[in-house]
Amino acid sequence: METDTIKIHFLGAAGTVTGSKYLLDTGKRRILIDSGLFQGLKELRLKNWEYPPVEVPKIDVVLLTHGHMDHTGYLPRLVKQGFKGPIYGTYPTLDITKIVLNDSAKIQEQEAERANKEGYSKHSPAEPLYNLKDVEKTIPYFKGVPPNQWLPLLKNVKARFQYNGHILGATNIELDVNGKRFVFSGDIGRTNDLLLYPPVKPKRADVLIIESTYGGRFHPEEKEAVPLLEKLVNETIERGGSLFVPSFSVERAQLMMLIFWRLLKEKKIPKVPMIMDSPMGANVLELFHRTRDWHRLEEDECDEMCSHFTVVSSYRETMELRSDDKPKIVIAGSGMLTGGRMLNYLETQAQNPNNTLLFVGYQAEGTRGRKLLEGEKELKVYGKTVSFKMQMAEIEGLSAHGDHTELLDWLSDIKERPKRIFIVHGEKEGVEALKQGIKETYGWDSEIPTLFSIEELKIN
Repeated sequence: METDTIKIHFLGAAGTVTGSKYLLDTGKRRILIDSGLFQGLKELRLKNWEYPPVEVPKIDVVLLTHGHMDHTGYLPRLVKQGFKGPIYGTYPTLDITKIVLNDSAKIQEQEAERANKEGYSKHSPAEPLYNLKDVEKTIPYFKGVPPNQWLPLLKNVKARFQYNGHILGATNIELDVNGKRFVFSGDIGRTNDLLLYPPVKPKRADVLIIESTYGGRFHPEEKEAVPLLEKLVNETIERGGSLFVPSFSVERAQLMMLIFWRLLKEKKIPKVPMIMDSPMGANVLELFHRTRDWHRLEEDECDEMCSHFTVVSSYRETMELRSDDKPKIVIAGSGMLTGGRMLNYLETQAQNPNNTLLFVGYQAEGTRGRKLLEGEKELKVYGKTVSFKMQMAEIEGLSAHGDHTELLDWLSDIKERPKRIFIVHGEKEGVEALKQGIKETYGWDSEIPTLFSIEELKIN
């Protein structure tokens, strides 16, 4: 039966950046916002294999903020555990989620096969978390929704998906439950992104759940970041090395392609082979052509940009390219080096001090990317330890996440103080910094939930 109390279960991205999952339980209806994979630290990744602390078959509906793995990558497991309801997201989000899940399943199958063949897994046999058949069973539950329109979901429950920048299709989600407004920020994009429009700010929130990935951190402007990138390319090519850019194949890869193409067009960098090595990224490029309302890129720009890149799809091509020592620019997944084609390049190229590894996105705790940034000189790739001697750089101004100032600005249209604010999707320093920033800017108190905690909210 319905009660005057609503419970929020923080099933992921609480006390950590990854694994976004929030269950809203009205007593009769259960709504899951996002269904992401834990990444990074081993103790978090192991939770992907555990049954979540809720009854999955009783979840009525899933709402997706956007298509990144840490927000959608758990969906096939959820379906295996008995979920049978609709999975709502914007049309680009669902297209990206299909691409991401298929790519993830394929990589997991390949890595399990390789681990079994080369015997470096502790498990016998090594198995994927889910496979392509599991993804196939998940996709029929997808239901596309337009942005900025109220969607009746369940009795006394409606939802609205609002444009949020960050990546194609990304939204924040407003839920009206018995007349009370719940706002889930998802991942908040940049105010001045080269590819995407600014996020739509919420006007009202009785309960607010906000991300804090870059809480306490400030991005340089993109106009400052691009000259840094230009300098980095020229220095790397001049010493005979290659520039390797681990990048999420959705949107950041396309942004990097756009910047490199413009620098080449303006004759600011030398003409060397430019490679975008990602079957997923190739599919997303095609999606850019079909989603003109969601981004700033003109069709002819997209065509011309792509004509300057070799888009690699086959694994065989990757294996050939990774042994080629001629100077080039390579963009490949994954953005935090948790898997993907970039690992194949690093397996053979990490020992060359003329090469540069450039990070342009957030590196979560426990990921290979974070460990390298913290000074680690070795890299574990496919069961073997590789010495890391490459040059390394990080340019934060190219991140898809809003920084501290942009997160605070996203709240600026909310006129009445929310009754409860929960800060999620951040590490300890970022969460604390955003909590302090919200207090100093608006005078609002915030709470920091822990993983698997349950908060009870009185709605009357």
